[in-house]
Amino acid sequence: MQDQSVTVAIVDDHESVRLGIRAACQEQGFEVVAATASVSELWVQLAGRGCDVVVLDLSLGDGFTVTENVQHVRSMGAAVLVHSIADRVLLVREALAAGAGGVIPKSAPAGTVMAAVATLAAGGVLNNLEWASAIDADPEFGRAQLAQRERDVLHLYASGLPLSQVALKLGIKVSTAKEYLDRIRAKYVEVGRPARSKVELLRRAMEDGILAIDERGHVR
Repeated sequence: MQDQSVTVAIVDDHESVRLGIRAACQEQGFEVVAATASVSELWVQLAGRGCDVVVLDLSLGDGFTVTENVQHVRSMGAAVLVHSIADRVLLVREALAAGAGGVIPKSAPAGTVMAAVATLAAGGVLNNLEWASAIDADPEFGRAQLAQRERDVLHLYASGLPLSQVALKLGIKVSTAKEYLDRIRAKYVEVGRPARSKVELLRRAMEDGILAIDERGHVR
């Protein structure tokens, strides 16, 4: 059934892909408001107009990270449908963490892509078993992407040191150490692994290989 209310934009650096998705959208009755090779071009073309869903490729070669592109699209008020090839699991993980609403492989039939667009436009979420299986098989999925200083803070704090001692050992202010700790907790929340207590932080640090406990119960 046609739905003239759904507006779609396409961001892919391959013209043939843009043309193919545009044709499928038009056949479905969706309105294609823009089709560009980069998110920056999309911003210019939309010129402040709204859009329900942006079908976004992950490998644009535009100098921006996946996180930056997804967040930029989200800032325009659109849902993000990632349209990617099947060996991009790490990039898919990053896109989902950044707020993408779903993922469809480029091998999927056009009808599947259009159904995904309709789902996201209606405020729904995708449950794509193919990608879920790929992500579950990836040992890196769900691991918080901590910077080295954040890892240092987590290692010392989860080892049992009070925050004041963590700050002293790292040569930083206690307030700075707390900021790092807040950032660490936020990153674990983002990947669906909250760590509210010190015990939970210890568990996350062990799960992610940031610290380990030897047979005598000593942290290393």
